[in-house]
Amino acid sequence: MLNLPLVWMAVVVFAATYLLAASIYWVVTRLAVNDRARAFKALSPGLLSPLGILFALLVGFIAVEVWGNYDKAKAAVATEASALRAVVVLAGTFPEEQKTHVHGLVDRHIEEAVNEVWPAMAHHRATLSNVPTALIETLYYTLSLEPAHASQRIAQTEMVEAIRTALDARRHRIVVSESTVGRVKWAGILLMGLFTLVAIAMVHSDNRLTCAIALTLFASGIALSLLLIAAYSRPFTGEISVRPDPRKQVITTGPS
Repeated sequence: MLNLPLVWMAVVVFAATYLLAASIYWVVTRLAVNDRARAFKALSPGLLSPLGILFALLVGFIAVEVWGNYDKAKAAVATEASALRAVVVLAGTFPEEQKTHVHGLVDRHIEEAVNEVWPAMAHHRATLSNVPTALIETLYYTLSLEPAHASQRIAQTEMVEAIRTALDARRHRIVVSESTVGRVKWAGILLMGLFTLVAIAMVHSDNRLTCAIALTLFASGIALSLLLIAAYSRPFTGEISVRPDPRKQVITTGPS
């Protein structure tokens, strides 16, 4: 489901939530007869407030983690792209042959990341054991350069630092790509939402229209919360994901 377009993801989440609410409504209204009706009605409406607060706290706790990981992923991609851009620019201080070789290595690294690593991150298959060979070659080649004057020595030092920054950002990117909302957290949200829906249905079991309206409103809130968490739960998966566009711009705008 996490790979679906946002519209279809919304359809699935809202449909499943409304189906659950409708099932609760049907079961509770069928059971609300005689002694059970009096027992349901004896539940205090004040119970709904703490249940709703607990559900909101649980959603907020998970949402902060999910959006934090998403922001970390964006920052890592932007940092890596900026570092690679710095390498491309600083390589211009060296002779044409050396500059062209550095540009070629950087371009190869970006193309490999876009075509191979990004799909692997989307499916949680990217690991730190996969070495970025092109970027490592860029580092070794930069270290092997023999500066002819002071500006080239400074550029070489800055290039090495930029490559190290890119490697560090790449590590952060891959680590963040493995983040997701665990089954226990999903179970906690769903169960808390279920308990609250059941409590709403019981409190309003004597008035079916009020019960239906209350269940629909709270189910809509649950569905929206689940949709937002699901859409951002994997930073590199789905329609709302971190794209490699900043890296591509290094190729298209870099000097040749």
